[in-house]
Amino acid sequence: MIPQLVTARWRRPDGRVRRLFLPVVPIVLLLSPLLVLAVIGGVVACLMFDMPPFKTLAGVGRVFWALPGARFEIEQGRTAVVVSVR
Repeated sequence: MIPQLVTARWRRPDGRVRRLFLPVVPIVLLLSPLLVLAVIGGVVACLMFDMPPFKTLAGVGRVFWALPGARFEIEQGRTAVVVSVR
């Protein structure tokens, strides 16, 4: 299952918590022209560095398919960021 919603939450230095909800499908649809260029650039980079393009794209696809349920937490000083993918 592809991720549907990315939630980013961060605590500002003054202690307030901010949340940002990002729906994945509308963002991918809006950025699809750039996604096509990124895939073409990735294939060209694979060919330049003598890597198999289809296996590399399959590996990147597996990483994206594994994202649902992932949670990333970063904390530095008084600022903290939590990103969860649903």
